[in-house]
Amino acid sequence: MSPLRLANLSLLIAFPIAWGAPLLRAGFLPVFGLSEISVLSGVASLWQTDILLALVVIVLAMVAPIAKVLTLEGVLSNRLPARIKPWLFHLGRLAMADVFLIAIYITVAKGIGIGRLEVAWGMYLFTACVVTSLALSLIPARKQT
Repeated sequence: MSPLRLANLSLLIAFPIAWGAPLLRAGFLPVFGLSEISVLSGVASLWQTDILLALVVIVLAMVAPIAKVLTLEGVLSNRLPARIKPWLFHLGRLAMADVFLIAIYITVAKGIGIGRLEVAWGMYLFTACVVTSLALSLIPARKQT
């Protein structure tokens, strides 16, 4: 198996770990303890307030990135026909993990005013997953030109 395919398939393990890992630790005031926030806890909170929006986030931030990894695997292993290759581009657009990541960084940069916000180890893992996914999806496009 090529290193490119191995790196791509490793995202099938890394993404779910990153979704459950703490991205941020947030607290109301410095004296109170910090609560850990993950992608899954964010979706769970959203599910209680707006189910439709939670479903949109699940599809775009969780299902689409996995579909992108699986489609890229099909392309790299020559199991998918050439007409599927444009769909990889569209899945990349739908897989809004990179947009979600940028939104989290903006939140961290702005802070929450009254409280405290700290980056947790899951943010680094999630960042690595997103950057790896973006880089891997660019490689087959370059090989074809």
